[in-house]
Amino acid sequence: MADFSLTSVFVVPSGVAIASTGSTQDLTAGKVGFFKNDYVIAASGTIAAAPYFYVAQGRSNTYLQGSKRSDKISGKNNAGTGSNVTEWYKSAGCATPVNQVTDVDGWNVKCGDIVTLTLRAHSSYIDTLYFNGFTRSVTVQAPCCDCGGDPCDTVDVPALIDAFILKLTQKAPGINPDNISFNNFYQFQRIGDDAAAILRISGKPLTKYGQPCDVAAFPFEYDRMWFRTFVYSGPATTADFIVADNCNFVAEAVITQRSNYATGTSAEVAQLEKNFYSYQAGYLKHLYRMAGYNENFESWVTDGQVYDLYYIKFNDYDKSAYQWGDYIMEDSTVIIAAVASSQGSTDVSAILVAALGAVTTINGSCITTTSTTTTVWPSTSTTTTLIP
Repeated sequence: MADFSLTSVFVVPSGVAIASTGSTQDLTAGKVGFFKNDYVIAASGTIAAAPYFYVAQGRSNTYLQGSKRSDKISGKNNAGTGSNVTEWYKSAGCATPVNQVTDVDGWNVKCGDIVTLTLRAHSSYIDTLYFNGFTRSVTVQAPCCDCGGDPCDTVDVPALIDAFILKLTQKAPGINPDNISFNNFYQFQRIGDDAAAILRISGKPLTKYGQPCDVAAFPFEYDRMWFRTFVYSGPATTADFIVADNCNFVAEAVITQRSNYATGTSAEVAQLEKNFYSYQAGYLKHLYRMAGYNENFESWVTDGQVYDLYYIKFNDYDKSAYQWGDYIMEDSTVIIAAVASSQGSTDVSAILVAALGAVTTINGSCITTTSTTTTVWPSTSTTTTLIP
């Protein structure tokens, strides 16, 4: 979120319906509701009639503090002087991180040529181990022509791809257990058995690393692996490929699927609760390093669930509150998390759309499977595999 935005996170507990009766003081622990300016419960059919509304959630500990509540939000559909909302969008939950897929085709190799394939992988963790990414190369000699054939003839492409796959899938020497091979990060397959055959390179899911058991730490990290592919004539080179001679490239690497992050995972939402806890705490605002030391902190996230996230960014409803001063004015942000495809998410969406208008979903569709026709001499089969 942008700097100087006071952010509140409301997590709708799994299996708990949105409040439909009562007022803010009637909210039980964890219960989320929408309330009109007169603190009467708001529904999708009544919220637009109010000049503004609140989002509120019941607390477990109500000592010296009431329900957790947002500031005044007025959407374009609300009756009043105008909307104070500057951004309104949704991030749909998707538990499946999409991995990169690159197809190498358009081979322009002659019999007996020396050809090198170089892969350079990046991710948050990979780049801490390897300067400018994990870069490795394999070099093969293109198959020779048949006896008496013209050495200038185009090479047997499937055989060339098979030779690359053989080298790419070799394990690193086992003397050092820390040695890393291509198999750690990639999988390879040949598509087709003629001159138009393709070498398909797919990224593997990243290893999930252990995280510190520390409530004040930031254990959730956005990470994805992406890679660049180079196929060129001659032996491996240490030259930077950004300035490489284009005349040396003998095949074209096309990214057919870009890697992306999983969104709305329980770990991500739990981290948001920690990040923005202090903005809504009545007292004991800090998260101390001893788990359980601050007993006011409460989390409504259910492990293993995937959440839809609704973002509302807005200015103060009362413009007269802005007085001249040598300071930067702050706006507010409300993030509402509800289990994806649940009744809770449906209800939240219906109420907010009624007040704020149609919502824009910022992330694309959630890809879960892909179908490919794979030809491995001489049989052909169609497989459906999970991504990753």
